[in-house]
Amino acid sequence: MVETPSGRASGRSRYLPIAEHGLIGDLRSVALVGTDGTIDWYCCGAFDAPSVFASILDAERGGCFELAAVVPARTKQFYFPDTNVLITRFFTEDGVGEVQDFMPVSGAPLEAERHRLIRRVLCVRGSIPFRARVAPRFDYGAQPHTLRMADDVAVFESPKLSLGLTATVPLEADELDARADFKLAEGESAVFALDQVGGDVAPRCCPHMEAEHQFAATVAYWRRWLSASKYRGRWREMVHRSALTLKLLTYAPTGAIVAAPTTSLPEKFGGERNWDYRYVWVRDAAFCVYALLRLGFTGEAAEFMKFVTRHISPGDGKPSGPLQIMYGIDGRTDLPERELTYLEGHEGSAPVRIGNGAAEQLQLDIYGALIDSIYLYDKWAEPISSDQWDDVCELVDWVCENWDQPDEGIWETRGGRKNFLYSRLMCWVAIERAIRMANRRGLPADIVRWRGVRDTIYRRIMSRGWSERRQAFVQHEDDEVLDAAVLMMPLTKFIAPTDPKWLSTLDALTNDLVSDSLVYRYDPVASPDGLHGDEGTFSICSFWYVEAMVHARRVDEARLAFEKMLTYANHLGLYAEEISHTGEQQGNFPQAFTHLALISAAFNLDRALG
Repeated sequence: MVETPSGRASGRSRYLPIAEHGLIGDLRSVALVGTDGTIDWYCCGAFDAPSVFASILDAERGGCFELAAVVPARTKQFYFPDTNVLITRFFTEDGVGEVQDFMPVSGAPLEAERHRLIRRVLCVRGSIPFRARVAPRFDYGAQPHTLRMADDVAVFESPKLSLGLTATVPLEADELDARADFKLAEGESAVFALDQVGGDVAPRCCPHMEAEHQFAATVAYWRRWLSASKYRGRWREMVHRSALTLKLLTYAPTGAIVAAPTTSLPEKFGGERNWDYRYVWVRDAAFCVYALLRLGFTGEAAEFMKFVTRHISPGDGKPSGPLQIMYGIDGRTDLPERELTYLEGHEGSAPVRIGNGAAEQLQLDIYGALIDSIYLYDKWAEPISSDQWDDVCELVDWVCENWDQPDEGIWETRGGRKNFLYSRLMCWVAIERAIRMANRRGLPADIVRWRGVRDTIYRRIMSRGWSERRQAFVQHEDDEVLDAAVLMMPLTKFIAPTDPKWLSTLDALTNDLVSDSLVYRYDPVASPDGLHGDEGTFSICSFWYVEAMVHARRVDEARLAFEKMLTYANHLGLYAEEISHTGEQQGNFPQAFTHLALISAAFNLDRALG
């Protein structure tokens, strides 16, 4: 739980810290709810749809949905146990109230198109005055809208999207916004429902009984889903919160898994490292499949495999390579990057970007991540089909022809292509996992050629990826810069975790890139990445570090580092992409990469501790 004063003042405090938010969603989109009861981020209908509420990126122009006690209050926020239903409590001198936020998960097509967001307010002790203000700003604040009040419904209309707001308390127009002032006594409640309307979806009120039913159904959905988890280890609460978060980042209509549900949350205040993560990174999504399979969630893995078959794998005129590194949640490949110069950015951290130019980069490592996920799905879920195997063979053949070329690498640097060790490593993984599948199932493959290329990559990494002076494996060939991505070497079974060369590398990384268990990706001064400024520690690397130490039999050190990392989570157990020098969450939030790495680290640490 977190405890904060309710409300926002002027200056920097116009923005809640990134970590002071919880997440709700309906497997199509999400909303970020601040600890003060304000919805700061919401893209109606789809993760990558234009925002309706974006005050987290611009306090004045972004739009928001405020719902809080009018009088001074302390707040605490938590999830209804084992669900993605978020509760924000208000503690005042005269009473205690709470706001229950959730988005029903519906299988009915018409109801799913409503994209309903429900906010139920209850007074549980005494009496409390509340105020709601709904101020949508369509299309990232660029599209004008009108407001009309009809039959107790506030309808916000813009050229491309209309929203209907209903409430069990009177609503009134405040220019282009809707507001409500009301007081609740102990045992009383109020319900607000925000719907996408238009076409066959008409505005519909949400009376108390319906809200109660939807609340119960949403709680039951999440608990039923989580009950399939096989994890029974020491860190059950954190692992299950990570699993619930990964599930929220899946797009049900296509099986896509987004890297994060936000755009342009800064990796450093005032810096330019602000990116749009609301897309399907092949690498991130493939690693998510691994984490979900470890927990026993084979259904999500199967849906992502369908997405791979439809949109990524060769066939139907799609090339075997180079694969695009990211796709839209509907499988589209065109993701042009542009800046929204009229938005000031979180805490004034411009630019705000939508789209992602990195989609046009060459990143050879994604082949290893993708084929490894297919290998694990084939092994732990169900055997892949003959057509899927043909696709794998095409991908591996392309890797055999193209592994030996520079690329932008896992960190999507914009300082020119290099011969990154991690890219070579994951090309090795792609071929090695395909060989395993062929041998285990007796599938047809050019094994002799594949083995030859696999072994050539191995020798290349061991010779040109190793620095005698640093006594460590390095970021790219024939250089001496360290990179946390090499932590994956023992995790992918490329090198024995107790190999002297690896232990020496682990020591070098500890000395150069680790700070109180937190791990930096690399030193941007020693290895220019084409961008200005520095960044925080990268949380996925910190969990990789834990796992690497477990495999190196440094279990006590690994456990301490893991426990320290848990203290950097927010009050709900959520992580952004990075952690600042002062321990603040930075970057897009929450990030799938971080949560899947937490799951993997917890599994391996549990196993080592016995």
